[in-house]
Formats: sequence, structure tokens, C-alpha cells
Amino acid sequence: MSQPVISQRMQPAGLESKLIRRVLIALALLFVFLFLVLPLAAVFTEALRKGIGAYFASLNDPDSWAAVRLTLFIAAIVVPMNLAFGVCAAWAVAKHDFKGKSFLITLIDLPFSVSPVVAGLVYVLVFGANGWFGGWLLAHDIKIIFAVPGMIIATVFVTLPFIARELIPLMQSQGTDEEQAAIVLGASGWQVFTRVTLPNIKWGLIYGVILCNARSMGEFGAVAVVSGHIRGQTNTMPLQVEILYNEYQSVAAFAIASLLALLALLTLVIKTFVEWRQQKAEQLLARGLS
Repeated sequence: MSQPVISQRMQPAGLESKLIRRVLIALALLFVFLFLVLPLAAVFTEALRKGIGAYFASLNDPDSWAAVRLTLFIAAIVVPMNLAFGVCAAWAVAKHDFKGKSFLITLIDLPFSVSPVVAGLVYVLVFGANGWFGGWLLAHDIKIIFAVPGMIIATVFVTLPFIARELIPLMQSQGTDEEQAAIVLGASGWQVFTRVTLPNIKWGLIYGVILCNARSMGEFGAVAVVSGHIRGQTNTMPLQVEILYNEYQSVAAFAIASLLALLALLTLVIKTFVEWRQQKAEQLLARGLS
């Protein structure tokens, strides 16, 4: 006799949870539409406002192409540097115990807590004409601030944690049993890394590289401080968008912004594909273990 009473009491709770779930999904979709889909649609709409001819004419501007090339050039240097640092730092933190380990983790997380503009100002104080090493750099005709080297350094700082922070928890969860077994069997350090560690972290590594590349191409604050805004020389794509928009060249500004958005969407597609492959690999592994 009590069983129907229990089901009647449970029914409103089930309906309430279903209602809450639908409300939360609706709010999430509304948020995504207002703050992601709508701005992206506005960028492409403004870029094509005067027609496809004006759009491609804006992209054919020499200064804009120089900004595109410089953005890709900086990313091509920054990502491998952070890749090497991230793997080494994650290996040290996850696989070894040493004094200063907590301090190293704090340094890795430092760019997350420091404003990019402040980071750029710090490099100006260090490498600028009146900075700590400014006199020595001028005497040896080495230009860092208001030049490409300063932009690379600033971008490296901003993107420093992405790969390391992606790999550290992954490598910590995997432990050191497989590496120790390989060493016992006579494998060298390089063999342990290439044949044991690297295959286990490859998806996390690819994911971190994608995030690092996306941030390096879209960085504005730190790069704006150290670049000098020299047309055709030290303007990346975000800086070129700012200059064109301030000069009321809205179509040209949104054309470059749309190209940057397309690169971001491409990065998102690659990221989604990597996550899907990772899930498939985990499912196959789980089936094999079962």
C-alpha cells in the first residue's frame, strides 16, 4: 500500500529536476548566443557590409598582411619554446621530488595572476632604453623593446602556463610505475620518455599546444606595450584591428578581426577533434582492460 504513495511523492521532485535542467540549458544557450554567437555574427556582418570585393581589398593591404605574417611568425616561435618548457616542467614536477617544487609551480602559475599589461611594462623597465639593461643593449646595438624580440618575450610570458598546466595533473595521475618498470628493464632516459611517457601524454600535449597557439595569436595587452605600434613591422593582427578601428576604417578592421576569428574557430575545431580522439582512445583502453 505504501509503494504508490512513494511514487506520488517522487513524481513532483522528478518533474522539478527536469524543469530546472531545462531552465539551466536554456540559460546556457542564451548566454552562448549573446556573448559568443552574436558577436561573431556581428564581426562577419560588418566585415562584409560593403561587399565581398571591399572585404578582400581590405585583406590585400600590405600592412594587414604584414600583421598576419608577424602573428603567425610569433606563434611559430612561442609555441615550440613553451612546448619544450612545458614538457620539462611537467616532467620535473610530476615525476620527481625536489626542494623548491612548490616555488616552481607558483612561478608557472604567475602569468595567470599578473595582468598582461603589467607584464609588458615590466619588460619595458628591464629592456627599455632607460631600463636595467637598456644601456648595455644600446651599446651593443641590440633592440628588444619596440621590436619583434620584445613581442616574442612578452607572448612567451603570457602563454607560459598553458602546456605545463595541461600536462602536470595528467602526468601526476599516471604516476611513475611505468617509467620505473622501463628503467628496470634497461631502458635509457630518452627511451623512457619517447616510448613510455610521450605516448601517455600525447593527447594532453596536443591540447596544450592548441591552447597555447590560440592565446599567442590573440594576445593584445602585453604585446601592445612592447611593440611600439610600427606599421608593417611590429603590428600583430589584434594591434592592426585596433589601429584600423581607431582610424574609422571599420570594414578593414572587421575584415582582419574576421580572419582572426576564423583562426580561432579553426583552433576550436582542432581542439574538439583532439578531445573526441582522446575519448575514443580512453574508451578503447577501457574495453581492452575489461
